[in-house]
Amino acid sequence: MTIRYLHTMVRVLDLEKTMAFFRQLGLEETRRIDNENGRFTLVFMAPPGQPECPVELTWNWDGDDGLPSDSRHFGHLAYRVGNIYETCQKLMDAGVTINRPPRDGHMAFVRSPDNISVELLQEGEALAPQEPWASMQNTGHW
Repeated sequence: MTIRYLHTMVRVLDLEKTMAFFRQLGLEETRRIDNENGRFTLVFMAPPGQPECPVELTWNWDGDDGLPSDSRHFGHLAYRVGNIYETCQKLMDAGVTINRPPRDGHMAFVRSPDNISVELLQEGEALAPQEPWASMQNTGHW
């Protein structure tokens, strides 16, 4: 038996806002499906050069009544970044809350507009602790 990773699907309430969030992380749209009969849009976004590792954003045109307001049951998406401090600063400058700052120079958590937890991991060895990250407290939950 063989198995191959395809994608991770998350439901979103505001497609444009969520796409903007993932663009800030550095992902780009690789594919889009608009389904008139099913009244939904699927947008696949992946890191540059990694189209085989997408997140599928599912937006139901008529809303998602009955879905949980907090997507914590999902777990999280994880991405490796070249410089965790630069990535977190870029996100913070764009108005994204850093829920779990990279105090250790290795790991941080943020949340998408739909409360999807996104783990950011430093590529290679952890960076040396530095301010303001080293003394920054957690915000909310992640």
